[in-house]
Amino acid sequence: MRLVFAGTPEVALPSLQALLDSSHEVVAVLTRPDARVGRGRSLRPSPVKEAALAAGIEVLTPQRVSDPEFLAQLAQLSPHACPVVAYGNLVPPAALAIPAHGWLNLHFSLLPAWRGAAPVQHAIIAGESHTGACVFQLEQGLDTGPVLGELRTPIGERESAGELLDRLAREGAALLLQGLEAIAAGTAQFVPQAQSGISHAPKITVADAEVDWAATSGRIDALVRGCTPAPGAWTTFRGQRLKLYPLTPLPGQAPGGDPGRITADKRTVQVSTGDGLVRLGLVQPQGKKPMDAADWARGVRVEGERFSR
Repeated sequence: MRLVFAGTPEVALPSLQALLDSSHEVVAVLTRPDARVGRGRSLRPSPVKEAALAAGIEVLTPQRVSDPEFLAQLAQLSPHACPVVAYGNLVPPAALAIPAHGWLNLHFSLLPAWRGAAPVQHAIIAGESHTGACVFQLEQGLDTGPVLGELRTPIGERESAGELLDRLAREGAALLLQGLEAIAAGTAQFVPQAQSGISHAPKITVADAEVDWAATSGRIDALVRGCTPAPGAWTTFRGQRLKLYPLTPLPGQAPGGDPGRITADKRTVQVSTGDGLVRLGLVQPQGKKPMDAADWARGVRVEGERFSR
């Protein structure tokens, strides 16, 4: 089949590579326009654009998928299907109607659970034990289209959102290719999503990622893992933000003080929570690189102090 692949970040690369290695023809790639990054605000192409150019594939970067010029380009390419992985723009009805077999989206949850931009993060923060990925057909509703295939997987006890997303991206690439093969063979079966079990996964904001030390150690652990690497869980120490990397819950141990109270020795830093303690791993003060919590604690002499909130 003739394909136009839509994707933007690194998580889309395994699927793009799987399609390039397949018998299908990727005639073009659709991705977000170059973005300004860093202190110098220089323009940087998306990872998908870089990969497509390296493979000699035409790249399309419209500001809006509804732009008439882009719609004309897409129609001229005559794709049979448009596979999508984390593209980042809404696809309007005029574009949905162009490929004969529609737009097939690889989504990193078991729909209808966690519709939206951050399904992996929300699944971890919610404390779920399993998740998965599915391929579904885009329609006007947000992640509401019929499902072509899915895979299920346990969430590792210590797995962060970044680690789980990377794993699902690799495993999901095969699922996406399998769905396209079924369409090409005429054996694809689309199943409408259930009307129960619907949940939503909006983008996690910086405000969402602030740790509430009065919560249980398990909930704090889930929040930190769910916000790693982005936007990054954080707390406030002496009026400044301190970024937290995955930590270790120690439930059932005596808190030893009010929530947020810090205790430290030469090797460990522990913080009181609503039901026990957590042991910090890496931390990152403002303007500095990540460091071991014990090294940070020795430098600032934290014993007896507490984190805000």
